[in-house]
Amino acid sequence: MRIKAQVMDGESIRRALYRLSHEITERNKGIENVVLIGIRTRGVPLAQRLAALIKEHEGVEIPVGTLDITFYRDDLSLISPQPVVQRSDIPFDINGKKVVLVDDVLYTGRTVRAALDALIDLGRPSLIQLAVLIDRGHRELPIRADFIGKNVPTSRKEVIHVKLGETDGEDRVIIEELEERI
Repeated sequence: MRIKAQVMDGESIRRALYRLSHEITERNKGIENVVLIGIRTRGVPLAQRLAALIKEHEGVEIPVGTLDITFYRDDLSLISPQPVVQRSDIPFDINGKKVVLVDDVLYTGRTVRAALDALIDLGRPSLIQLAVLIDRGHRELPIRADFIGKNVPTSRKEVIHVKLGETDGEDRVIIEELEERI
C-alpha cells in the first residue's frame, strides 16, 4: 500500500472531537443518563477523549466503557483461525441509558451491527447513538452515524487508517491505496 493522502492531522482530529462532544451534549439535551462505549481498538481512546472534552464544558464525568465485538463479527472465520479476543469493560449498567457507541471509521456497517448485538446482550439502553471520527461511505447495511467528525468519500480500492497517540504514537488520518496485483 502507498499513502495517497493525509486527511486529518492531530489538530483537525482535536477540533472534530471538540465539535462532536458539543453535538452529543446538545442532541441529548445535556449528559444525564449518557454513557460512552468505545469499540475496540481505536474507538476506546476516542470515547475517552470525548468524555474528557465533555467534562471540560459540562463539568461532569461521563462513564466510558470498552466493547470487544470479536465473537459478534460475521467475518470471524475470515479474520483468523484463532482470533484474539479481548475483554469488554463496561463497569456500569446500560439499562435505560443513552449509549453513544464510538468508533474510528464507519465503512460497511458490519462492525456497528456486531456492536449492537453485543450491547443488546448486555442490557436494554433507552437509545443507542453512533459517533465516528470518519464516515467513508460504502454501506452494506442500513446503518448511519448520528455524529460524524469528517465525511471522506473513498473508493473501495482505498483504505483509511486512523492513527492515535494512545495506540499508534501519533495522531493523523491517512488514505492508502491498495496495490493492484498483476
